[in-house]
Amino acid sequence: MKMKVVLAPQTLPDVESANVIGDIKGSEHPEQVVVVSGHLDSWDLGTGAIDDGAGVAVSMEVANLIHKLDLKPKRTIRVIAWMNEENGLAGSKQYAKDHEKDWANHFAAMETDGGADHPVGLNIKAKPEVKAMLKAVAAILQDSGAGALELSEHAGADIEPMEKAGVPAFAPIQDSRFYFNYHHSAADTLDKINPQQLAENSAVVAVAAYALANSEQPLPR
Repeated sequence: MKMKVVLAPQTLPDVESANVIGDIKGSEHPEQVVVVSGHLDSWDLGTGAIDDGAGVAVSMEVANLIHKLDLKPKRTIRVIAWMNEENGLAGSKQYAKDHEKDWANHFAAMETDGGADHPVGLNIKAKPEVKAMLKAVAAILQDSGAGALELSEHAGADIEPMEKAGVPAFAPIQDSRFYFNYHHSAADTLDKINPQQLAENSAVVAVAAYALANSEQPLPR
């Protein structure tokens, strides 16, 4: 068999861009932050629906749900749409530079970057005691089949600087059986998103973020 492959990648000069950040201010500890996030950019082969339009949509819907339900989180919930995850993490690195002296006030960080299929629980990049502290949250999430809590070595590329600084980090565990059928390909388009499953992810992240924002205890680092 003979095969001819024509590749035409190119690296263009950097251009200015920005993270997009919005806060729901905490009612008691506004200086303490729970980050909820996804990343804006995608590979240019497709439209980036599952990677990572879904993660940005989930994060924005967390803020929308909390607003619609008129909830008042004690800590600030910060929604971040990261810039430039795919080829350099520039947005994450800049945020780290801007906030490296303020990691003590970053209570927790979450990132959704695994598609939009049914969530089954939460990955936890933190001390084992944090998993025990979230058992009550897992019991609530179990009603929708998302009650698994798993200790993980990594929760998200953009929140890695916070992970390294000791900030407890989290990510939804998603059914990933079909994710790599489309990941970083021309097939990563909006028709791959199931609205019901996208909503399920938003609900899981919203419950977790709100619970973290209202935790009566600090999370061990």
